[in-house]
Amino acid sequence: MNQYHMHQTPIEERAVAVAEYIVANNATVRQTAARFGVSKSTVHKDVTERLLRINPSLAAQARKVLDVNKSERHIRGGLATKDKYLRERQHIM
Repeated sequence: MNQYHMHQTPIEERAVAVAEYIVANNATVRQTAARFGVSKSTVHKDVTERLLRINPSLAAQARKVLDVNKSERHIRGGLATKDKYLRERQHIM
């Protein structure tokens, strides 16, 4: 917590918790949203806007994880599709 935010609002506390979760678990936006019961948009806003004002260093760490996850999502999507069709094919045979 920086010197300008002696008391954080519940939203600011959530932003910090969300970022700490992302960094500790190498979590995606979707995983984080499910864990905290908020939307993907809220997770994104917590990390990119709210946290930037509260704890820029933590915001940068979380952003780095999210950027890596975003760059890899097409690979995860392709693997999920491949697995889906393999399961369907095995079910038919």
